[in-house]
Amino acid sequence: MNQFRRTFLKGASASGAIAAAIAAGLLKPGQVLAAEWNKAAFTATKLEDALKAVNGTNAAESKQIIVKAPDIAENGAVVPVEVISNIPNTEAIDIVIETNVNPLTASYQLENGAVGYISTRVKMAKSSKVRAIVKAGGKTYTAAKEVKVTIGGCGG
Repeated sequence: MNQFRRTFLKGASASGAIAAAIAAGLLKPGQVLAAEWNKAAFTATKLEDALKAVNGTNAAESKQIIVKAPDIAENGAVVPVEVISNIPNTEAIDIVIETNVNPLTASYQLENGAVGYISTRVKMAKSSKVRAIVKAGGKTYTAAKEVKVTIGGCGG
């Protein structure tokens, strides 16, 4: 059988199944799409404005948040970052790169008792603190780790 035809048939059957689920009311289009994004936070160019937009200006330092990132990132274009929140009822995790042009780099909403764990890759313009802002139980907490960028940034 022609490979193009096989791929087309698989895609068509998957689309048909999704359309049937929507028509039956089993799947709402809003469930498939990402939640509303915080435009003010993501477009902020000053650290203070980004923190204000995610309610992180008065966040308490917490040892229950672990930010894992390399001490020295060989390439600022792809820096692996993990955030682990051991705070019960973690609702959201935001990642802020303090010296980036747009400091808010990522924002995750956790629902239905999801584990407070995020693993991603971020872009860093230059050496900076990588700050995690965690919302849990109506309060805001933070932790940070310094990362030095050697390529793709200023290296200092």
